[in-house]
Amino acid sequence: MMNNRYRILAEELLGLAGVTVNGRNPWDIQVYDERFFGRVLTNGELGLGESYMDGWWDVQQLDEFINKVLRTQLDKKIRRSWPTLLKLAMARVVNLQSQRRAFIIGKRHYDLGNDLFLNMLDKRVNYSCAYWENATTLDEAQEKKLNLLCRKLYLQRGMRVLDIGCGWGAFGKYAAEHYGVSVVGVTVSQQQMELGRKLCEGLPVEFRLMDYRDLEGSFDRIVSVGMIEHVGYKNYRTFFDVIDKCLKNDGLFLLHTIGANQSSTSVNAWTDKYIFPSGMLPSVAQLANTFEDLFVMEDWHSFGQHYDRTLMTWYQNFTANWEKIKDRYDERFYRMWKFYLLSSAGSFRARHIQLWQAVLSKHGMAGGYQAVR
Repeated sequence: MMNNRYRILAEELLGLAGVTVNGRNPWDIQVYDERFFGRVLTNGELGLGESYMDGWWDVQQLDEFINKVLRTQLDKKIRRSWPTLLKLAMARVVNLQSQRRAFIIGKRHYDLGNDLFLNMLDKRVNYSCAYWENATTLDEAQEKKLNLLCRKLYLQRGMRVLDIGCGWGAFGKYAAEHYGVSVVGVTVSQQQMELGRKLCEGLPVEFRLMDYRDLEGSFDRIVSVGMIEHVGYKNYRTFFDVIDKCLKNDGLFLLHTIGANQSSTSVNAWTDKYIFPSGMLPSVAQLANTFEDLFVMEDWHSFGQHYDRTLMTWYQNFTANWEKIKDRYDERFYRMWKFYLLSSAGSFRARHIQLWQAVLSKHGMAGGYQAVR
C-alpha cells in the first residue's frame, strides 16, 4: 500500500517535469523495481543515484531526464531522510575539508586509475571544462581552454607560475611549451603526479604532492582550475590568503571553478558518497565576500553551457572505451560513472550549476585589465 502511495506521488511530481513513468519519450524513466519510488522520495538525490546504480530504473537519455527534473525544481520538492539530513548538518559543524583530510579526494577519486581518465579525456588529459568556441573536437576545445587561460593571465616568457590543483599537468605543459614559462604544480593525487611528470618530461614543469595550505614562495602568476570545489566554505579565506601570500604585488590570479546559484554550507549526498568526498560548489557571494579585501576582481566569465558539451563528450569516450578498461572495474561502477557524467551534463544544461573563470589582481592592473574571450 505504501509503495503504491509513493508511486502515485512520484508520478505526479515527474509529470510536472514532463516525465512519464514507463513512457515512450527518451527522457521517460523505466522502473523495474517498485521500491524505487519510496527510495527516491525519502532519500532525494542519494536514493535516485543509488537506485540507478542498483538497476532499479533506467532511462534512454539520463542527461535530459535530469535537465527536466532540475528545470522544474523537483529536487526542492523531495524530502531527505534523517541520516542524510544529519550528514548535511554535520557539514556545517565539522570542517570536512580540513588539512588532515586533504588527501582523501586524491585517493578516492583521482587515484581510481590513470587508465580510466586516459580513455575518457582529451589527449592532453584535461579534467575540466573545455572551451568550444570555434572548436569541433574535444582536443581542439581543450587547447582553446588552455590558450584562453594563458591569454587571460597575460603570460610572458620567463614568468614563474603556480598551478594549484594541477591534475596531470595539462596547463603546465601547454604554458611551458607555448609561452616559455616555468610552472610549479601541486596535487593531492599520487597517480596524477607520477603520470604528469612523464608527460612533462624535459619541460620546466615541477610537480609537488602537497596540500595547498603548505605552499610557500613567490610567483608572477597563479592559476587554479577545478580545485576550489574541494576547498569547502570553511576554508575559502585560507585558500585566498595563500594566494595573497604567494602572488607578487603586480601578479594575476585566475580561478576556474564550477559554481552554485545559491550559497550552501552542505554537500550533495550522492556526489559526496560516490564521486567527490566532501566536494562543495562555491557561490558568487561566498567567493566575493571572502576575497573582497584582498583582491580586485578584474574579470568574470561564465560559460557553463560549454561544460554540458564537455561532459557529453567524456561520456561518449567512456562508453566507447569501456571494453578496454572494464577488467579493473565492475558493472555497478559503470552505472555509477554514467550517472555521474550524464547527471552533471543535465545539471549544466538546466543552468542549475555554472562554470566561471575569474581573474583577480592585488591592487588593480595598471591601466586596466582588457578582458579576453
